[in-house]
Amino acid sequence: MPSVLIIHEVESYAAWKVVFDRAAGIRKAAGEISYQLLRFDTDANRIVHFSVWSSLQNARQFFESPELVKIRQQAGVKAPEFLYLEELERGTL
Repeated sequence: MPSVLIIHEVESYAAWKVVFDRAAGIRKAAGEISYQLLRFDTDANRIVHFSVWSSLQNARQFFESPELVKIRQQAGVKAPEFLYLEELERGTL
């Protein structure tokens, strides 16, 4: 399953979340299937966005688009790190 893990700091989680939620339609249209948001336990403005995509090509195209660069700036995102991942295995214990 193609997935993307993004780690970034935001100026304000509340402000970032408004922009994130507004972008749900374009994320879905680009191929995002599901997502999970996490934060660092010691810093509420350090966010981890884990998402499942229809393909890594779609994810790269979306995250590297000029439109999304602008959206990240509006949302107060600082230095995002993108990891494009392919699932090897999943299990439950």
